[in-house]
Amino acid sequence: MPDYDADRFTAIYDGCRQRVWAYVVSRAGRQVADEVVNETFTVAWRKLDDVPEPPLPWLLGVARNILRDNIRAEARRASFAAELRSWAEPAEADIAEEVSERSALLKALATLPEDDRELLILSGWQGLTPAQAAAVVGCSPITLRVRLHRARKRLTEAASAYPLMEEAAAVRRVSTRVRITVGKEAR
Repeated sequence: MPDYDADRFTAIYDGCRQRVWAYVVSRAGRQVADEVVNETFTVAWRKLDDVPEPPLPWLLGVARNILRDNIRAEARRASFAAELRSWAEPAEADIAEEVSERSALLKALATLPEDDRELLILSGWQGLTPAQAAAVVGCSPITLRVRLHRARKRLTEAASAYPLMEEAAAVRRVSTRVRITVGKEAR
């Protein structure tokens, strides 16, 4: 490269860099200013023969275009990330917490009488409705609901002996109420 081109570029850079940087900061903030200014002067270096006199308006136009390209690219990235999130399943809780809660729940379940365990397993794990579980146990659905309510209450009390289960028991009480409410609407 001839010395003339290097000297011209150096003069343009020294004379305009601060003003281009100030322009970019006013539009996009300090975080991106250095990067955009570097890209602007890279374009100026590549197209040095096309840089008019005075160079500042041309450089500001290049910086403006680079900012617009960055904004468009960020919008595309955000759109793509949103699309990927819509495809992905929701993140699960920490597996270690789930294992600990399950272990504590199983320990609490083991302390209950056999009849309570059977009702909770039929209702919670097998997903039977009160009418279906009543048919399995051999009682009326109303009797089963009363027994199931008492079994859940005893399970909650037994689970409260385990520190990890106190919070989980509160969540399960809420979800049980929701399930019972939804079950009533389904009938």
